[in-house]
Parts: sequence; structure tokens; C-alpha cells
Amino acid sequence: MPVAEARQRTDPRLLVRGLSIRGLREGRAVDWWVGALFLGVALWLYKGLWADLDRAYLVNGGQDQNMWEWFFDATADAVRNFRDPLVSDLQNHPLGVNMMANTAMLGLGIPLTPVTLLFGPTTTWALVLTGGLAGSAFAWYRLLARRVVRGTPAAVLGGALCGFAPPIVSHANAHPNFVVLFVIPPIIEMLIRLWQGERPVRNGVVLGLLITFQIFVGEEPLLFAAVGLVVFGVVFAIGSPDAARAAARPLGTGLLIGAAVSLTLVAYPLWVQFFGPQHYSTLEHESGNDLAAFTAYASDSLGGDRAGAAALSEGSTEENAFFGWPLVILTVFLVVWLRRLAVARAAAITAAVGALLSLGLDIVVDHDDTGLPGPWRLLNDLPLFESILESRFTLVCVPAVAVLLALATDRVLDSARTAPEGRELPVRLIWAAVLTMALLPIAPTPLDVRDRRPVPTFFADGGWRSYVDDGSVVVVPLPNVGDATALHWQSATDLGFPLAEGYFVGPWGPDRVGVYGAEYSPTSSLLGRVAADGVVPEITETQRREARADLVRWHADVVVLPEHRHRAELAATLTALLGPGRQVDDVQVWDVRHPDGAGVG
Repeated sequence: MPVAEARQRTDPRLLVRGLSIRGLREGRAVDWWVGALFLGVALWLYKGLWADLDRAYLVNGGQDQNMWEWFFDATADAVRNFRDPLVSDLQNHPLGVNMMANTAMLGLGIPLTPVTLLFGPTTTWALVLTGGLAGSAFAWYRLLARRVVRGTPAAVLGGALCGFAPPIVSHANAHPNFVVLFVIPPIIEMLIRLWQGERPVRNGVVLGLLITFQIFVGEEPLLFAAVGLVVFGVVFAIGSPDAARAAARPLGTGLLIGAAVSLTLVAYPLWVQFFGPQHYSTLEHESGNDLAAFTAYASDSLGGDRAGAAALSEGSTEENAFFGWPLVILTVFLVVWLRRLAVARAAAITAAVGALLSLGLDIVVDHDDTGLPGPWRLLNDLPLFESILESRFTLVCVPAVAVLLALATDRVLDSARTAPEGRELPVRLIWAAVLTMALLPIAPTPLDVRDRRPVPTFFADGGWRSYVDDGSVVVVPLPNVGDATALHWQSATDLGFPLAEGYFVGPWGPDRVGVYGAEYSPTSSLLGRVAADGVVPEITETQRREARADLVRWHADVVVLPEHRHRAELAATLTALLGPGRQVDDVQVWDVRHPDGAGVG
């Protein structure tokens, strides 16, 4: 057996008892350089956003930038005014929004309150996204360097894939909760220490604190991580039963302590989430990955094209597979090559389970339903699982594949060091060529931005103040999942008024099923139809009564119609419902504070 292979098989870091290696010296220069590298890549991806924070908008994120900026702004406003940040009535007034049930990332929104108040929510949005990508890549690098591989290049490669893989970059257009993953590696670090029997009480407390923070950053990624870690741990333990028996007591102790610490800290916020104002029972999704998506390329990658990726996904923010043929083939080869390593076996099976679960209820190949049921059917109706998007389970595959790549790179470089003179360089060049072919096509490209719509003068210059007492503003068409620009306009007024309806997740119907946006009222539905097709309906007395009732329900002070492609038709409809409005600055307004609900002449 070659020396390098024998060393790799017996390396104590790669066995169950061998997941402990020398710690990296704090402040090592290489860590600073690696961190700077990852930060540079993240800044490059968001260069368009940072170039003009006042106007730049991530074009492929739908309305999510408006929504997330509002979350950060509403959180900062609650902190500034000593209000409960777990709920807010600044949109969907007066019912409000359950912030805990909307993954508002209070774990970052609260500490970044000074940034939001001083520089605005767009700065916080850009900072969270950029820092999330860079910080997650660095955290995985540190974990790999400490616990899996000897060589820095292997750890850097694995960290880079974890931080900038196609599924992560896809979410980087709109979903910071799937970008800010830098808490997951420290959680794994604590689990490894507990496995080794190292200070179960202390490390259990730290584990509980880390889990608590992750809950306030993103609960869905924590659920994915938990499933992946259970699979990894079971496979790992089966391969080393003696070590598993020795680890059972300290690991169990630490887990119980961690659970107790975390539940104590999050008990009330979770009660608000599941039982508090505007809670919902479930958020129904049925969206598995098309099997063909695994070998395709994502929109925001060197080898991808947006039209091809769109045909195999639910949208540009949900391209949850897209690893490409070369990386898929290389991964299969690595599984066979490294199968004798316990860590590699566990990582391979974890990746396979994540990929299979992501296929959803039925297995589809290139748009064709095979008629085969997906393993997701086993989990679909379980609590918590029924509310997640199953295609996102490929996020479990990313660190698993990164572990395989890091292990292989470490082995190749180790072999090169022990190769006969003259063969060292070819070995490294061949491996570099293999990695280039597999990873270059999925390398990320800068995310697209566009200019935002200007804030109407009515809001920007304070004209709204003359029309708002303590009620809400009804922007027409009402903000929703299709157009939530009004949330940005509200932020431009320093959240000076609440909005009717909005873009968030809330309950619908007697079963309180989760939906995106408010439960449509007769008036918002009517105005939405006019905004979509530009047809002015014949308004009945019943619709006028419904409009007056909706205005009362919204606690409305003023109805505002900004520029719109069907502005004339919307104005005619509002006039038929409320009476004549008034042109103020660049909008039309209907002052509805009067008891009869009539507009001002």
C-alpha cells in the first residue's frame, strides 16, 4: 500500500475517534488571507448592489428585497421605540405581521439596528447578504481545516463550495436566511467535541446558545442541517460502533443541556410564532427538483443560461440543484475512491439522502413524470416538514460534496508530496485540471441589478403628513407578492404610517393556512383585477358598501394612487367607489377620514 494512502486511512482525524486534530493557531495569517478572499468574492458578486445603494435592486429576487428591507427597518423601528419586535402592525394594518413566523432574521436585524437607523435598510440588506456569503464560506473553511483535512488548499476549496455553490448563489438574490449559514459549522464543531467527550456541560451550553441564535437567523436551514447531521451521524456510528458507544453518554448529555438552554431562551418567541397574533398552521409547498436539474447549470453561473435554468426550476431564487454534469460525475468517482474513509462514506450517504428528498412527492425527469413516488412522501405530512420547500433539501448536499472534494484534494496533494521526483508537478496539474473542469462551469457570476422606481414626491417630500392622522395608507394597487414597492416607499418616510395589506406570510381561511400576502378583501381583489387587465368594471352599490367596509377594516386615512400603466382605469374605478380624488404632487389621493368615506373634491 502506498505510504500516502496508508497515512490517509489511519489519519486519526478521519475516523470517529479521529475527528480531533490540532487546532488552528488563532490569528494565523492564512486565515486572514482566506477571509479576505471570500469577502472579495462576495463583494464582487454584489458589486452592482454596493455601487448604488440608493437605487440598485436585485432584479432576479422578485419582491423579496422590498420585503426583507422592510423586515430590517421594522425591527430597527421596534428597537428604537421599545416595542415588541416579534410582531408589527406597520403593514397589514391593523392585524399586523407575525415577525417570528416570517423569518425576519431578528438575530441580525436587532444587533444591526444602528446600521439600519444610520444608513437605511438597504445597507443592512447588502451587509447581511455580503457578510453571509463570505462568513459562511469562512466558517466552513475553518471547520474543514480543524476537523477534516490537513492542507489549507483543500479546506479553502471546500469552504468556497459551501459558500458559493449554485443553490446558495441562487438564494443570494433574495433569501438571506439561506445565505447566512455561518452558525451551522460552529454547531457541528460543538457536536464533534461532545462526541469526543470533551466538557459535555460547557459545550452543551454553547451548543444551546448557537442553536438559539440560528433559530433567530433561519429555522429552515437549521432543520435541513439537523436532518443532514442525523443521517451523517448514524452512518458514521454504524461504521464505528465502539466509538459510538463511548460517545453516547457525553453526546447525549450535551444534547440534553443544549436543548434545555435553547428551549428556555426561545420558548416565548416560538409561542408567538405558532400561537401568537397572525400565526398560521402550515405553509403548503409542493415543489421537488426535476432530476435533470442536478446536471444542468444555474442562471448565475459561468456555464448557465437563464432560460434553460428557468425551465427546470421554480424561479431564479429556487435553483436548488444545478451542480452540472462534470461535478456530478466527479462526485460519483470520489465516492468510489474514498469509500474506505468513514467520513467520506457518511458524507456520500448524506448527499444521497438530501438529493433524494429534494425530488419531492413524485420523481420527474426533464419535465416527464416517471410515476415513481419520491421519498419525500415519508416526511411530507410531519410537523415542520409540511411547511418547507422540499427542493431546498439539496442544500444538505452542498457541504457533503465539499467534504468529499476537500478529502480528495488533501489526498492528492499528500500523494504529490510523496511522489518520486519529477512526478509531483504532473499530479498536481492533473488534479487542478479535473477541478477546473468540474467547478469552473458552476463558478458564480455577479448578480444582476436594476434601478428602483423613484419614490413618489408625495412620500419623499412629506406630502402624506397632511392626510394621515393615526390610520393607514392604502396604496393602489395594494402591495402584495407581485408588487411590494409600497414597502420601500413606506421606509422612505421613516415608517411614518402603517400600510393596508402587504407582502408577508400570514393566515388565510378558517384553517389558518399560510399564504403570501394578506387575505384579499373584495376591494383589493377588484383593484388588483383593474391593475392587471386595465378594464374599468361597472361599479355596483354593493361594491361601494364593500369598499367603505374595507376602509374601516383597514383603519384607512387616505387612498393613494401613484403612477401606474393603468392609472387612468384605476382612477376611474376609485372615483366610482369613493367619489372624486385630488391630485397632490405626483399622486392622486382620496381622503377617507370623513365618516361618509367620500373623497375630497
